[in-house]
Amino acid sequence: MSTPAYDTVRLARANKRPTGLDYIHNLCADFFELHGDRRFADDGAIVGGVGHFRGLPVTFLAIEKGHSAKERMARSFGAPHPEGYRKALRLMKQAEKFHRPVLCFVDTSGANCGIGAEERGQGQAIAENLMTMMSLDTPVITVLIGEGGSGGALALSVADRVWMLEHAVYSVISPEGCASILWKDAGKADEAAQSLKLTAKDALELGIIERILPEKELGNTAFYTLLADLLEKELAELQTQPDLLERRYARFRALGDPMPQGKKEP
Repeated sequence: MSTPAYDTVRLARANKRPTGLDYIHNLCADFFELHGDRRFADDGAIVGGVGHFRGLPVTFLAIEKGHSAKERMARSFGAPHPEGYRKALRLMKQAEKFHRPVLCFVDTSGANCGIGAEERGQGQAIAENLMTMMSLDTPVITVLIGEGGSGGALALSVADRVWMLEHAVYSVISPEGCASILWKDAGKADEAAQSLKLTAKDALELGIIERILPEKELGNTAFYTLLADLLEKELAELQTQPDLLERRYARFRALGDPMPQGKKEP
């Protein structure tokens, strides 16, 4: 019998869920995509660019899975290569230079684990993102919109605020990968999912995220309006904090402790 946690994993992976670009285009009418890491190539699994969010210049970053089979193949099914993370790093540094907040939308089962990605420095690319985001002197908000898998998701989630959709997941490894390692049987993924504490409710209780976003109107105008209202309010608050970096550092130092300020929207 499937566990509730694994049912959530299935919902997070559903083909009809909005992808990163859906969020960007519904929040920004003038999004201008920027390409390339200036080292090797452009990675379609990570989309980045600039635009206005309710009058405020913002840098957008999203891990994009695509909708059709052709799109998903072109975007490596949302598994970024190192050049994708380096592109994101370049755009985050650009955002800091021009004092633009950064909005990230994450949906990935994990970073690309092919031999080419390893040869081009996948681990180092992720590590550089983690290090840079911790000291990035501009507000950063990350929203986990589907799967949040391992370092591939964490590379865009060292943020001042991390939010999750109600049926998103966030985990160090996929349930199938966990089951294969622990029991040598990927068929025990449902049991692994329950043990991994990967649901939004688990993450909120552990202090890993600050807010759970309801999915009742997912993909509809009302959903994007609510998200935009919350993001606008949060960005306004973050931009007035003189000790932004100290607060971000303290946030990650306290991971694992219960956070009573965690919120779930009605």
